[in-house]
Amino acid sequence: MSQTQVIAFHLRFGDRRLIPELKQLISQVLATQAVSHLILELDKSFVFTKHPELKTGSHALTEEDARELTNFARKHQMEIVPLMQCLGHQGWGGSRSALLTAYPEFDETPQTPLTAEWPEIFCRSWCPLHPDVNPIVYDMLDEIIEAFDAKTIHIGMDEVYEIASDECTRCRGKNRADLFIKAVKDMHQHIVKIHDLDMMMWGDRLIDAERFGYDNWEGDTFGTYHAVEQLPKDIVILDWHYDERTQGYPTPGYFMEKGYRVMPACWYKNNVAKQLFEETAEAAKERSTEDKYFGRLVTSWHHWDTEAFTVFEQIAKGQHTDNLELKQLYQSLQISKDAKYNV
Repeated sequence: MSQTQVIAFHLRFGDRRLIPELKQLISQVLATQAVSHLILELDKSFVFTKHPELKTGSHALTEEDARELTNFARKHQMEIVPLMQCLGHQGWGGSRSALLTAYPEFDETPQTPLTAEWPEIFCRSWCPLHPDVNPIVYDMLDEIIEAFDAKTIHIGMDEVYEIASDECTRCRGKNRADLFIKAVKDMHQHIVKIHDLDMMMWGDRLIDAERFGYDNWEGDTFGTYHAVEQLPKDIVILDWHYDERTQGYPTPGYFMEKGYRVMPACWYKNNVAKQLFEETAEAAKERSTEDKYFGRLVTSWHHWDTEAFTVFEQIAKGQHTDNLELKQLYQSLQISKDAKYNV
């Protein structure tokens, strides 16, 4: 029996000056493509009233902005899923996020210079064993949950490289998978057990890169992947793959076998979107795990400014553009809508 999966679109967004453009995107583009969930990667671009020490910028979203966007999206049969980066992605390169800037004692790599760049460091993490980090993170999540009246929270958890660092006196020498498990379970306890919400996270750190033939971005090469056996199975795993692979995409089926709900995620390459979505549907049928095939996600890593929003809307109206990335992104969104990828 066929079931309709969630259709989701992701973008980074945290500038209240662009709210009118985002509303246009919702009503003029996403609603026409049957998008049911809009994942807003606002991270910490939000005014946290409980913690004014978190300096998030003069144009960060406010509680009022969040309520306005939520109400507008729901009028178009769309739920907003806020994404706040947890554990990893606490800044870029050696820079620190608002959380680590206010609380440098939470930094997993405190000795790394603020000016450091890749490959010395990709991005910082917070220390999952620091006794004071979770209460503040929970406060932040609570404000976001309330402001967006959220039904689902995305906690990030992708590309976590700074974990069990020798620079951290608490984590040094610890098992990376165990630390990752603790961080995920801490968030799960608060979001799912206490708030009774759905929780999403990226799946790359749960993939054995060598086994499945992925690189160190789409998979893990340090042993974190062992965590896949011990995480709560009600988590929705967003399994992202952006490049063409002749050997296909085996991990959506793998995650379903492990008991997780899965949403394969593409970017703008149309051939990847078609193959990834088709293989996921086939994997669900072969394994009789149709109930684990949660839906399809199109991610957008474009810099969303006024021009980008305008061009994307023009593409949706059939107008010509020289921006091939946005053109293909819209086409991938159309592909995600196709019922043939349902099960």
